Amino acid sequence: MNLKAKPFCLTDEQIKWVQDTLSSMSEDEKVGQLFCPIGFSADENYLRYEFLQYHVGGLLFKTSPSGEVRRALRFMQENSRIPLLCAANLEFGSTGYLEDGTFFGQQLGIGATDDPKHAYRMGYVSCREAAAAGCNFAFAPVSDLDLNWRNPIINVRSYGKDPEKVLAFCKAYKRGADENRVAVSVKHFPGDGVDEVDQHLLVSVNTMSVDEWEATYGKVYRGLIEDGAMSFMVGHIDHPAWRHALNPDLPEGTVPATLSKELMTGLLREHLGFNGLIITDATPMVGFNCSMKRADAVPASIAAGADMFLFNKSLPEDVAYMKDGIRRGLLTWERVDEAVTRILAMKAALGLMEKRMPDEADMACIGCAQHHAWAREMADEAITLVKDTENNLPLNPRKTRRLLLEVLGGCPSEGRIAAYMKEKLTAEGFEVTLYQPEDFDTYQFGVKPFTDQFDAVLYLGNIENASNKTTNRINWYTFWGHGNNVPWFVHEVPTVFCSLANPYHLVDVPMIKTYVNCYSNNNETLDALVEKLMGRDTFRGSSPTDPYCGKDWLKF
Repeated sequence: MNLKAKPFCLTDEQIKWVQDTLSSMSEDEKVGQLFCPIGFSADENYLRYEFLQYHVGGLLFKTSPSGEVRRALRFMQENSRIPLLCAANLEFGSTGYLEDGTFFGQQLGIGATDDPKHAYRMGYVSCREAAAAGCNFAFAPVSDLDLNWRNPIINVRSYGKDPEKVLAFCKAYKRGADENRVAVSVKHFPGDGVDEVDQHLLVSVNTMSVDEWEATYGKVYRGLIEDGAMSFMVGHIDHPAWRHALNPDLPEGTVPATLSKELMTGLLREHLGFNGLIITDATPMVGFNCSMKRADAVPASIAAGADMFLFNKSLPEDVAYMKDGIRRGLLTWERVDEAVTRILAMKAALGLMEKRMPDEADMACIGCAQHHAWAREMADEAITLVKDTENNLPLNPRKTRRLLLEVLGGCPSEGRIAAYMKEKLTAEGFEVTLYQPEDFDTYQFGVKPFTDQFDAVLYLGNIENASNKTTNRINWYTFWGHGNNVPWFVHEVPTVFCSLANPYHLVDVPMIKTYVNCYSNNNETLDALVEKLMGRDTFRGSSPTDPYCGKDWLKF
């Protein structure tokens, strides 16, 4: 490999450090460098016993207060002979890492602004705040295309369906990360968002032909490789057309890219020319474990082309599997040295050989006013009025004072959102009632009792995008399909639906004639939404995917 070429672009001095470090490492240290586990406590004895003794090459610390994250990473960096790659999920802000960080907004919302400056700002804000706590490796941007409205895991995590836009916005995010000396990891190769399953639960399959893939995902990947992305995260996603094009003798059946030499080495490394670090997606996922015994899969993943192994069911067990795989000939020391060289090269490119931790004064940026102001500006430009065919907007407390507010989804954020929106709408002059299932007895609640109590209904769809879900559709509280909170009353009182998460809820509420997509549920988005609902601000977002899900009748 050429360490002077993209993406590492190392100097002679940095290359010497990589070579000297590699030659000084024991076999245990080399094997340890292949692993990036997840940490759950800042306790020094825990960190020393669970991770340092295995010489891990990286660590992702669970989402915690920024001070706790920094304390844990500082201890790890100070007590590790070789600097660590400190990773974080930074897709939508630093709150995927720092509890007190800035939730900037979801990627699909940025796509709705049609302005890459917001993608740059998200990369800058996310990585600046995370870097202040010790992070140097972002598991972002998500470069997947949102091509299937039924997909439960990509959804608002994508910039949209247009590969040109996705590439431009991913590059803008990367620029913000680069300015904070944080390496990006483009995910999820070879491309999620085509089928309707979640790789946390089974192997996802990208069913595109080779030519279709080249014109879409391939275009995005080539552009990011040319732009110098240091790392790619490979998903537990199969691409049968490419696997068989590269090796026609392969048997039928699904194989995740994380275990496919054809996809990692043949497609990503050789065909696309990627010279950087390949890291697997999280290996406790079922999509990784359902293809072969884990004792074989652990070394097979590195042998197939991965350089780093993300997360563990058991770190001691996986380390033993890796060593045993070498002993059994499933993995060679030559391949291990190649992987470790790339790991060290990325650390050198990030300057970790000179400085492992940022200055503590840098922590002042976390959750700062400027970052929240940028988040509010993005929300203002993202929120999209999909339809208002009955002219229910703007809302007016003089006409519809008694407002029923229903927050759907049952997600942990529901209480915050309900309280926040009730307070804001009450301040606007509405008499707000929060929906409670027990207050709406199907047997006793007719039409007139409903219309005597409420003048309008506002739904807030808060079914957040999350892993390990087979769907993120609406589940109603109902009795034999006769009601309770199902919108049976759309011809009785004005009814408005605002989705704070999944932009495809219109497929479940076609009877509601006023529908808004917000893409995110942070306070900045809620503030902007109220301004637009009240008519004091215009809707400026433009749908980056099809909110009608290919069903034209939903437009009316």
